[in-house]
Formats: sequence, C-alpha cells, structure tokens
Amino acid sequence: MPKNSKAVKRELDDDVTESVRDLLSNEDACDDSFKKASLIVDSPEGEGKECDVEEGGSDGEEEERPAWNSKLQYILAQVGFSVGLGNVWRFPYLCQKNGGGAYLVPYLILLVLIGIPLFFLELAVGQRIRRGSIGVWNYISPRLGGIGFASCVVCFFVALYYNVIISWSLFYFSQSFQQPLPWHECPLVNNKTSTFVVPECEKSSATTYYWYRKALDISDSISEGGGLNWKMTLCLLAAWSMVCLAMIKGIQSSGKVMYFSSLFPYVVLICFLARALLLKGSVDGIRHMFTPKLEIMLEAKVWREAATQVFFALGLGFGGVIAFSSYNKRNNNCHFDAVLVSFINFFTSVLATLVVFAVLGFKANIMTSKCISLNTNKIVALLGNGIEPSLIPHHINLTQVSQVSADDYHQMTEILRGVKENEYQNLGLEPCSIEDLNVLAVQGTGLAFIAFTEAMTHFPASPFWSVMFFLMLINLGLGSMFGTIEGILTPLIDAFKVRKEFLTVGCCTLAFSIGLLFVQRSGNYFVAMFDDYSATLPLLIVVVLENIAIAWFYGIDKFFEDLKDMLGFTPYHFYYYMWKYITPILLIVLLCSSFIQLAMTPPSYSAWIEEEAIEKTLHFPPWGIAVCISLVVMAIMPVPVVFCLRYFNIIDENSGGLSSVSYKKGRVIKESPRPEDDDDASLIHGKSPSEAPSPMPGKSIYRKQSGSADPDTAPNGRYGIGYLMADMPDMPESDL
Repeated sequence: MPKNSKAVKRELDDDVTESVRDLLSNEDACDDSFKKASLIVDSPEGEGKECDVEEGGSDGEEEERPAWNSKLQYILAQVGFSVGLGNVWRFPYLCQKNGGGAYLVPYLILLVLIGIPLFFLELAVGQRIRRGSIGVWNYISPRLGGIGFASCVVCFFVALYYNVIISWSLFYFSQSFQQPLPWHECPLVNNKTSTFVVPECEKSSATTYYWYRKALDISDSISEGGGLNWKMTLCLLAAWSMVCLAMIKGIQSSGKVMYFSSLFPYVVLICFLARALLLKGSVDGIRHMFTPKLEIMLEAKVWREAATQVFFALGLGFGGVIAFSSYNKRNNNCHFDAVLVSFINFFTSVLATLVVFAVLGFKANIMTSKCISLNTNKIVALLGNGIEPSLIPHHINLTQVSQVSADDYHQMTEILRGVKENEYQNLGLEPCSIEDLNVLAVQGTGLAFIAFTEAMTHFPASPFWSVMFFLMLINLGLGSMFGTIEGILTPLIDAFKVRKEFLTVGCCTLAFSIGLLFVQRSGNYFVAMFDDYSATLPLLIVVVLENIAIAWFYGIDKFFEDLKDMLGFTPYHFYYYMWKYITPILLIVLLCSSFIQLAMTPPSYSAWIEEEAIEKTLHFPPWGIAVCISLVVMAIMPVPVVFCLRYFNIIDENSGGLSSVSYKKGRVIKESPRPEDDDDASLIHGKSPSEAPSPMPGKSIYRKQSGSADPDTAPNGRYGIGYLMADMPDMPESDL
C-alpha cells in the first residue's frame, strides 16, 4: 500500500470531520507508531470506545489474527469436518437402497448444483469478512443476523448427541483388546441344574445382544428412563474431555490434531478394503452395490435423499465451514478449496461404500452358506415324503450337505418351484440370496455396532481389525466435532468479550451435563429424536436464508466484485446463476419436501423389546412430540426474533450489535454503531457512501496511540474492522 499521497489526502480532508483533519494534519505518514495506531469511535450517545483499524496492510492483519500454520492443515480441517460418520454408515445404505451405482448419477448432479456452490459461498463469506457465522450474517444483512445464532443453536444440538456416538465408539474400542471379542458368541447362564444360552441373545444374535444389552442396557421405551449407564457416562466424559483439550487453544491446538484425525481414517479404509477383497464373497457384495437399477432414478424420493445427503455431507449451515475459512488469508483461492474438499468428500463416500459392501458381502457369504446348509437338510428330510428323489439333479450329492454350492441349491429350488407350484410354499424352503437375506440394507448404528462387528468376528486377528475400525470411527467423529464446536465458539468469541479457554471449558461442561440425558438406559431413543428433528429442517432453513441473504440482500453483483477483489479473478458465471436462481429454488423444493415428509410421518422411533428380542416401531408419547417440535422451534427462533428486533428498531439496525467486535494483540475491543448515512465512515473503508456496508464506525473519529495498556485480554488474536482496506492500493495509509 502506498505510504504517502498528499493529493488524495487533500481530497479526503475536505470530507472528513474537523477532529480527524486536526489530528491528521501533524501526523507523519511514515511514522511507525502511526501504523500501530487505533481509533476512538464515538457512538451516537457520545460514549467513546476503542476500535482497531487495519494497520500495515493485510500482512499485519494476518500476523495478529489466528491463522492456519499451512494450507494443508486448513484443507485437512475442512475435510475432517465434512467427512464424518455419515460417509461410512449413511451413504452406502442410500447407494444400496436407491439403485446401486445409478445413485451416483443424481448425487453427482446435485453435488454440482447444490453442494459446491453453497460450499464455495460459505468459504468465501468467511474468508472475506473474517468472522464467525454471527458476525458474517449480521454484516451481510443485520435483519438476517439471526441466521448466525440459529447456526450456533443447531451446532449445539448436534454436538450433544454426536459426541454420544463417539462415546459408544470409545466403549467398543476399549472392549476390542480381547481374544475372542466379547461379542463373538452368546453368553451362557449357569444354574444348579443346567447351562443355557441367554434367551434374549438366542432369539437375536451375539452382536445384537451385546449392543442393546451389554453396551446400552436399553429400556423398552423412551418413557422408561432406567437411570444412568455408568459405563457410557464415563465414555461420554472421556469424549468431551478429548474435544475440550483439542479445542481449548483454538486452531493452534485443533489444527495439529487434524493431521492424525483426518488422515488416519483413510489409512484404515484402505487397509480394510485390501483385507476384505481377499475374503470370500466380498466381490459379490461390491457387484451387488454397483449393479445399477436405472428405473429407480426416475423416482422423486431418490433425488430428495441424494440432495439431503449432499447437503449434510459437506456440513453446510453449521457455521464450521465459515469459522475455519475465517482464519485464512484473504487472497486464498477458496474456489479451489471448495471443489477439492467436495470431491474428496465424494470419493471418500465411494471408498467407504466399497469397504462396507466388501465386508458385508463376506458376511452375506457366511450367512448364505448357513442358510443353504439348513435348507438342504430340509430337502434331504423331505426326500420320498413330499419330494421325489428324481427331481434332484444327478450331479448334486445330498449325502454331503456341506458340499452343496449356492448354484446347486438355487437349481434345486427352481426345479421344485416349477414342479410343485401350489405345494412349494408348504415346503418351507428359503431363497438364501443376498437380497432376500437383507444383509446389505443396514445403516447407522445398526451397520457400525451390529453388522460390521459381526463381520469382523470372522476376520483372522479380529481384535486388531476391531481396534482399527473403532479408532477410525472415533477419528471421523472427532474431525466433525471439531468443526461443529468451532461453529459455536468462533461466533460467540466474535460477539462477546470472552476468553477462548473459559468459553471452551464452559461449553463442553454444559454439553456434558445435558448429554447425561443420552447415557441413561433410554438414551438411544433421545439420540434418534435429536438426529431426526434438531438438524434437518433448521439447517435447510438456515442455508436457504444464507443463499437469499447473499443473492438478494447483499447483492450478487456486489458479491462477485468482492470475490474478484479477493481472489484476483472473476469466478465462473455459472455460480452467478446458481446462487441467484437455481440453488435457492432447489433448496426451497428440498425444504418443502422434507417438511411434507415430516408432517406425513408420525413422530416415531425404533424400540428394542427385551422379552421378544426384536425391534418395534413405537410412537412418541405426547411429551415426546412436544420435545420434537420444541427442537425445531428453538433452532429457528433466533431468525424471526432478530428480524423483529431490527425491524422495530429495538436494536439499532445499523449497529454491528453483538457481532461487531474486533481484536488487537490479546485485547477485545467492541465497536460502536453508526448512522447509515455517515459518509465519513465509508471513506475509512475505502468505499463510496452508497456502497459502505453496515456495521461501520461512528460519527466522530479521533486518533489515539495504542501504547496504553488495556485490561481486557483475549488470546484468540485480532479482527480488523477495516478489512477492506488491504485491497485499496490507491488509498494512502497515512490518511486512514
């Protein structure tokens, strides 16, 4: 930035206030102390407050504001946040359910139409404005400032139950250092007269029994609290302690953890894939996954579920993306980052799907073999008593049942079905195919803690693979938790004078206390409730409003100018039409369809009935329905509340409000509001009066040397209120 320009200075002196002219007249433009000056900003009430300015160009700002140690660390943080448990246990299920390989087509289309544009938008606003979600959306449009608060509320709700899933993984991880694994077989009950298998386990399976009875000790319904599960309570405490320690120093501490938490899952997935491909039946599982069912692509439900998965896979609306990008240099190519992270996320989902279907294909092969053996024995018992021996092909040797292959069994059943059309059902023979066994149609906790754990019991060296798998789940969960917590902490630190250490400890302590709800015996049902109702609708509404705020309130043309100024090139015009027309329409359609689906589906949950050892779908009691509605309302409430407060001038619409806080070398300094028609403040930001955005400094501006000590300290770095100055090379620094 030029250090001296008397011509421009004279022009500015004609416009600025008398106090500024008097103070600047004797100022040496090259004086080092001037570069470190701060401004006293007088509010309309006349109460002076200190406010930091952009001194020394953008480099000075970058040094004082917390920043990523490297571009790799930042990319790993974004990848760790976006790649989570849903990539492992949600995407494979949707792929199998919605047409196999054909599902990838609508997913990729919607990734380009919804995912990448919105991800790019969040990266850009965070990097440009250099604040958390509260400050960003309050800056873009004060009346829509509630978007940032809504994001924080949703982040908090999600963090509450997401860390419970990490605690489950910690429990299984701690139990994996045994040979054989504790869920390898059903436990036996010994009494004085006999020994027998636990009835609940005998009716279900060893892994199902271990999950519901040993791990969760689950109650029969959400109304039966049953007290705390002390094992899970300790695991939840450990999970929140890990998050707190990793986040307590901000990106300086969490950024280093990202090197392990983001990369380790890929090592495990590749190892699992290599091992699974050597197992019998794994190729059948992958073939089943990639067999396209093109007719399913015409169903609207497939596109809705693909859009929802794209939306949540990238972590849109949480505020974590904005928080992470706010620590970037302002000339960082965030467009490249958006495309890179989006496709890393997609290929991670495909890799995880390959692993899941390869392992479940192996499990399906074992189950199919057992099914064929059982039903072949039925055929042998029926020979001469309902089945004529002549119907059995001569090359099939029924004297050695274990040697009967799947093809042999299917050939026999086809012959019997053709000959005994009316009597076939009475024979009681099962199809014994992958599709009919329903092995691959599992998702969520059912995949991770039941199906996958059962498959691993058949692996050679099963404890090693179990340790690796649950350590991978822990790291996937932690990576997403870091972004979620950052989406809470960064906006609040931007909005209030709070030390990051105190806020982090307080947030984690509060979350652990509330999280005890999820580690009682009925806690799993509350996890399902929060998962279904606390995030889906609120996040969709948040992202719709984000898109509208940029495209229609801030102005898409103005935003493109900001991007050109920041990136050094004009983004593709593709994004212009996406942000202004296509993406908002698609989001509104998705929002309406999600709302209709929730309205048409009575609130219900899947309960485990101990006596029958089966899952049953139960409806929430009236108080449960009230909680479901409250979760949605509380998450969205900040948006209309802030809008009304601004609209009726209860809070000055032109003030920065709580979000206008700047930082200088450990000092937190709150900015003051200014009237909208204050032309002097717009010159400070290098903008014309008509372009000057709110919030900005107040009417009277006085220069003050920054050598005096400030008792308010904060270790989290600095925001400059004049973040636009760094890109104004024609503006003399001495005149600012």
